[in-house]
Amino acid sequence: MLRSRGDACFLLIHYSQYKMPIFRLPEKNSFPPPHFAAPNGLLAVGGDLSEKRLIAAYRKGIFPWYSKGDPVLWWSPDPRMVLYPQAFRISRSLRRTISREVFTVTSDTAFKQVICACARVRQNCDEETWITDEMIDAYCRLFSSGYAHSIEAWKDGDLVGGLYGVAIGGVFFGESMFTRVANASKVALAALCNYLSGLSFDMIDCQVATAHLRSLGAVEIPRKRFLEKLLISIQRPTIRGDWDIAACNRHRGLSASQVQVF
Repeated sequence: MLRSRGDACFLLIHYSQYKMPIFRLPEKNSFPPPHFAAPNGLLAVGGDLSEKRLIAAYRKGIFPWYSKGDPVLWWSPDPRMVLYPQAFRISRSLRRTISREVFTVTSDTAFKQVICACARVRQNCDEETWITDEMIDAYCRLFSSGYAHSIEAWKDGDLVGGLYGVAIGGVFFGESMFTRVANASKVALAALCNYLSGLSFDMIDCQVATAHLRSLGAVEIPRKRFLEKLLISIQRPTIRGDWDIAACNRHRGLSASQVQVF
């Protein structure tokens, strides 16, 4: 069955692995409206991970998530977990860690190392990772184009934690994070929230809910509300190129960022 949206047609197929009808993407970088997604958030299959398609997806609240050997799967879950930068919740113990400067935080200095580390975390736990070689290559291209960013936490010269994602307009679309030393990724996230607050970013898209993110202040909102916020946020200019979180934190003071303490 075909469904048309503007000048693009999408083939509605039955994807046997998920036992539900979903859309097959055309060659053009178009997507069906997110509200057509299945109850589990799966919207479409196919296409590629080109820069244009990925940016088009994020701008519509859609992201890729699939396992090795599968076709590219595109998702838009309902509800959506988001973290408002100024609502980041920092524990007293984490604040002490930040104050003692246990970690050195940088940005965009080791993007490929960060994304590869995120992939290895799951592999080392014998879990399947969605961060395939194809995904790594695609996001490294986004990094080269100035859309993707990494936040790194270092200790004694070693990369011990970090996260990466994509920034468009006033939204940071978080993809994954890792830690090798307790609190390393939390410090990286705290630094990111401090940086984004200084730039008046509207939100961090966390995609799907986890207890860990909820403990740090992330909340679930209906997809409809998320898409309404997204539509406004992406109208803002996109800050492309390398970020300098270290300089920002020295100027604003990471320990003085306006976050919730509990």
